[in-house]
Amino acid sequence: MTTTLIQNAAWVVAWDAAAQEHVYRKDVDVAFTDDRIVHVGPGFTGTADRSVDGRSVMVMPGLVNIHAHPQHEPSYRGIREEHGLRNQYMTGLYERSQAYGATDDAFREASFEVAAGELLLSGVTTLCDIGAIWPGWPDLFARTGLRGFIAPGFATARWKLENDHTLGFDWDEARGRQGMAAALELIDGLARHPSGRLSGVVSPMQIENCSEGLLRDSYAAALERGVPFTLHCSQGVLEIHEIIKRHGVTPIQWAESLGILGPTTVLGHAIFLDQHSWIRWWTKTDLAILAASGCSVAHCPTPFARYGHIMENFGDYVRAGVNMGIGTDTTPHNMLEEIRKAMTFARIAGRDLETVSTAMLFHAATVGGAKALLRDDLGRLAPGMKADLVVVDLDDPWMMPARDPLRSLIFHAADRAVKDVYVDGVQVVRDREVLTIDRLDAARRLTEGQARMMAKVPERDYRGRTADEITPLSLPIR
Repeated sequence: MTTTLIQNAAWVVAWDAAAQEHVYRKDVDVAFTDDRIVHVGPGFTGTADRSVDGRSVMVMPGLVNIHAHPQHEPSYRGIREEHGLRNQYMTGLYERSQAYGATDDAFREASFEVAAGELLLSGVTTLCDIGAIWPGWPDLFARTGLRGFIAPGFATARWKLENDHTLGFDWDEARGRQGMAAALELIDGLARHPSGRLSGVVSPMQIENCSEGLLRDSYAAALERGVPFTLHCSQGVLEIHEIIKRHGVTPIQWAESLGILGPTTVLGHAIFLDQHSWIRWWTKTDLAILAASGCSVAHCPTPFARYGHIMENFGDYVRAGVNMGIGTDTTPHNMLEEIRKAMTFARIAGRDLETVSTAMLFHAATVGGAKALLRDDLGRLAPGMKADLVVVDLDDPWMMPARDPLRSLIFHAADRAVKDVYVDGVQVVRDREVLTIDRLDAARRLTEGQARMMAKVPERDYRGRTADEITPLSLPIR
């Protein structure tokens, strides 16, 4: 057994189990043996194999990211940021999905490595990755050092475009069933992975793309296995219109009627509730349904804000009793930026400074995410918890003055002050350098992969356009 001691840490974000909240502690020791924290407090008296001077750092729990697509999102750099269609309520999701896509496993590997580097440097130690099955996925996840919740996606239908103002669907029940079978086979094998850090999540992709039977059966499969169940739901205006046209109710109400909402359910986004200003459906029950079911919501503010959409609002969900977590469904995969944006946008939507707080958002990014993933040993610094922790440099100029170090980190320094990161007691970031990934090499390979992806756009796009026609450069080349 190996014990690491961070001695006399200036600030520690510790977990108060009695109050069920994070608290500051000053000038205390943090010690962990192998993969478990053994001490948070003054005067560690055990024997340490390695001692770290903590007088100029803050130690905090690793962040828990419950929604991301790292196999392709980094490839959208220079493509996604301002892409959207006015005729589709500003979203670019459907057009981009049919025109752009991963070309090969080398593409997916490079994209994942770029994202993993960004995640680790922004303090993420646990990631739920929703994506397509490919042979190298679990092993690559393990090599990065992240704690992984692998969510192989499947669906009965795929989006289909014939114009820029309606959304079509290509249905194939057999494809959905085959996808679910492959996903469950992968999930069932993850517990045997030698890293010991991988587990599965059952993930039918989008509520409008899945048959009633597939949704019910996949939810039952998740319950049987004791793993989370995640589903994109209420993420787009066209989706809302489609579900209302089919069933006469909102997606949240449809999910409730199917019996797929519960404490093991994580809804991706759930932004467009019945009372949202972009929807204004006659009912006002979606938020209460979410709260009563005990499900969790994965909030990813950046991709929606780029379309002009925001959740209305994060604080109202929390006060209603919904368990909230944070994700990075975008590029860059910077969790600290997502926390800051979620806080800012909630205040704009609520027209109220006090609708959210730093403590509320940090809770969501740690304990809220851990609860969503059914883990009570993540997202907290306390004896017995997993040794997933982040060391923040208080001497970084972006942090100073560090009167309130969490505010300095979230509002000012972000990833620039993340010095060291440990996952399962193993150091994966040292002095701001990721130890498990060659980030420059990954970025170069992703650049090549993006070129391959863009070359195939005319073959995929329903109008045969080039990538430059769909997503022009921000400035003309002359």
